[in-house]
Amino acid sequence: MTISLLVNRQRHSVPASPDTPLLYVLRNDLALNGAKFGCGQAQCGACTVMLGKTPVRSCVFPVGALHGQPVTTVEGLGSPEHVHPLQQAFIDEQAAQCGYCSSGMLMAAKALLDANPHADEAAVRSALAGQKCRCGAHNRIVRAVLRAAEAMRS
Repeated sequence: MTISLLVNRQRHSVPASPDTPLLYVLRNDLALNGAKFGCGQAQCGACTVMLGKTPVRSCVFPVGALHGQPVTTVEGLGSPEHVHPLQQAFIDEQAAQCGYCSSGMLMAAKALLDANPHADEAAVRSALAGQKCRCGAHNRIVRAVLRAAEAMRS
């Protein structure tokens, strides 16, 4: 079966079963490797992407359930020429150690700041609570999100 999807503002058609996890289509068919396979059970957040304005765990989200909603991955967040304020803040705060969780953290933070541009530290910590970082960079990540929020309001 052919599945049509809109990813990072580009239309794609891929051969896939409707129950194929979105993560597999992103990585294997579209060569978008920002979202990572971490646990495969929606527990770690490394695979987080945006479905419309909602962050979803793409490792368990069936591609057949997209129903035309746009998908944004970390590759669609910014570019080297036009770095998103969240990406710049992660760089400035050195918010990545190994970086495996970074794309999921960025997408969860984007969802938060889109919904609440005036998020405080408690809101950031709450929004990122389900995102796991084995390196222990959470404090730097929180600082980066707060920095980005300030930059995005300016």
